[in-house]
Amino acid sequence: MAPPAAEGQRREQGGLGKTITGIIRIAVFWYFASKFFSPKTPTQPSSALISNLFHQSQPLDMWLYLSEHDKFNDFGSGSALVWHETNLPFASWGPNSTRSLTLKYHPSEALKHNGSLYAHVFFANSGYSPDPNDPEYQPHAAFGRTHPVVKYLPKTRADKRRSLLGSSPDSSEGQVTSEVVDDTQNDSEDDGPVEWASYWKPNITINMVADFTQYPKSSIPPNIAPHLSIDPITGNYYPTVFFNEFWLLRDKLIPINETVTELLLNLEVGPISMTKWQLFLQIDQSFQVQRSYGSMVDGEGDELKRVFLEGNPYLLGVTMMVSLLHSVFDFLAFKNDIQFWNKNKSMEGLSAKSVVVSFVSQIIVFLYLLDNDTSWMILASSGIGCIIEFWKIGKAMHIEIDRTGRIPMLRLRDRESYVQNKTKEYDDIAMKYLSYVLLLLVACFSVYSLMYERHKSWYSWILSSLTSCVYMFGFIMMCPQLFINYKLKSVAHLPWRQMTYKFLNTIIDDLFAFVIKMPTLHRLSVFRDDLIFLIYLYQKWVYPVDKKRVNEFGFGGEDGQVVDSTEVDAANQEEKKTN
Repeated sequence: MAPPAAEGQRREQGGLGKTITGIIRIAVFWYFASKFFSPKTPTQPSSALISNLFHQSQPLDMWLYLSEHDKFNDFGSGSALVWHETNLPFASWGPNSTRSLTLKYHPSEALKHNGSLYAHVFFANSGYSPDPNDPEYQPHAAFGRTHPVVKYLPKTRADKRRSLLGSSPDSSEGQVTSEVVDDTQNDSEDDGPVEWASYWKPNITINMVADFTQYPKSSIPPNIAPHLSIDPITGNYYPTVFFNEFWLLRDKLIPINETVTELLLNLEVGPISMTKWQLFLQIDQSFQVQRSYGSMVDGEGDELKRVFLEGNPYLLGVTMMVSLLHSVFDFLAFKNDIQFWNKNKSMEGLSAKSVVVSFVSQIIVFLYLLDNDTSWMILASSGIGCIIEFWKIGKAMHIEIDRTGRIPMLRLRDRESYVQNKTKEYDDIAMKYLSYVLLLLVACFSVYSLMYERHKSWYSWILSSLTSCVYMFGFIMMCPQLFINYKLKSVAHLPWRQMTYKFLNTIIDDLFAFVIKMPTLHRLSVFRDDLIFLIYLYQKWVYPVDKKRVNEFGFGGEDGQVVDSTEVDAANQEEKKTN
């Protein structure tokens, strides 16, 4: 069936709409909060307000220079000037308001060896110069900003996993030896300083913000103040130049090394509205907040942006709506599951061993996530799931502390209602034969993983093998309940509300299986829960409801009175004799 990576892909895609909705909601909330709760200006005198030094549609000239220094004064250098535009209307959306240029840049030897490169962009009123040494230069008529063209990112450490058997079928002995040496070096490098690499930004988008707001001089909104350039003489502010990298994804960056001889650079200049600019800032800020809290890993923000860039807008809307329904059904299924086990007074007809196996599976997944440096929010969610599964064991069985030995041990004892009516006998038979099948599958997959896959250690191999089997063969845990239903000829003891909500979620997963690109084996595995539930529905149709049998909340009879277990046993024995 599906490997853990495919399972993770499925979960990630399934909850993609929910994550997008949450991030957009946070960004919009902070935007409108800054709008409504920012200081009001009507009570301020006109002298206490600052305004834009330029007016709308004012024609501007633009110069863009590329230099390896962050400070630029060489305006007379013809080689540094790569782009010049005239008569650009400021904050105007006309046919000539957006300009673009594509050029080829030949990096220097210093740039190839982790050097720096900066884009210096200057704007001035038409007919004026941005050079302070020019006789016609006027400080109030020119402004500019510097932006790095090269981005530095930490080098991705080489994969420390290795073949635990010392050889790999698909590699030669020399390659294996070098891989082992690399792993040894990486172990030592983990304690050393982080190495950084330079990457080329292929796109530079220059946006002039259409901001003509009069701000109080003493209380500029905190989300606007860092981006304003104030003239020290007049106190007014220059137009805000925004280098828009919102849609520049990390995989679009080009690594710079000694072999690079030519780099492509796409330049664009144009206006941007105040609302759109603030929305971009708020979304980026929400990404940073979620990364600081551990709810978003590096690169996940790019994947969300990629959905907007490459996805169909109608399909995106449907995905968000379906993901919202998926979240609602998940919550209802969780609520009814807790309610069922909290009120359940009898284990008749229920598989106690399935509850124990489910707890063990949850522990395996938690240890696997812990071994792979997962974010703390996902670890907390998995840890809470482990606690809930252990609590369910306490409702399904008696948990006792055995103090007879030197070390106190937990001991599980079956409940009386579980032992009676042959529920335990049927559960033991089903789990016995299914365990043979499960152990065979686990052994085969573990041997395959040991021979053909790479792992960090023997502990990681055990965890990854067990986790893969939990994801691939987890549906086997639902099979003992089918066998118990068949032998007891009843399904009245099952939590049908919770199962119904889970089945609705599997239908949503089926839709994602057709819409989202995924491996064929994983697509087939999506329908395994559907098959089990359809068998449950068939059993519900074949076995009519027995009013004398204890229901899912420990009640029986038409009047809703609690039925004594001995009366239930006598009724069941009489029913079997009649059959």
